[in-house]
Amino acid sequence: MSQASNVLGQPLQPCSFDPPTGFYRDGCCHTGPGDHGLHTVCTVMTADFLRFSRAAGNDLSTPVPEYDFPGLKPGDRWCLCVTRWAEAFEAGCAPQVVLAATHISALEYVALEDLQGLAAG
Repeated sequence: MSQASNVLGQPLQPCSFDPPTGFYRDGCCHTGPGDHGLHTVCTVMTADFLRFSRAAGNDLSTPVPEYDFPGLKPGDRWCLCVTRWAEAFEAGCAPQVVLAATHISALEYVALEDLQGLAAG
């Protein structure tokens, strides 16, 4: 995999290895031809966002053992689909963003200023 850049124009940093995240489950928010959901935004889960996502039809809280998915809890980092992050942003419940671990392609869908406004400390 080629060296990807983050939204700050620097090398993409890992998002999470526990739980392993990313479309490729390599810990990074890499994207590629098969990633139709565009899992490019490294986020820090919140209870508010997890409720929002469940209501929107994507329950990220419940474990799915057959897919080796542990279920997420507040504080977990996760590569989120950029369009879901944008929906949550519009609804006022977007999770914080780890800019160094967010793929530069996310900027095709959301403004850097919006991501920066919710940057994780």
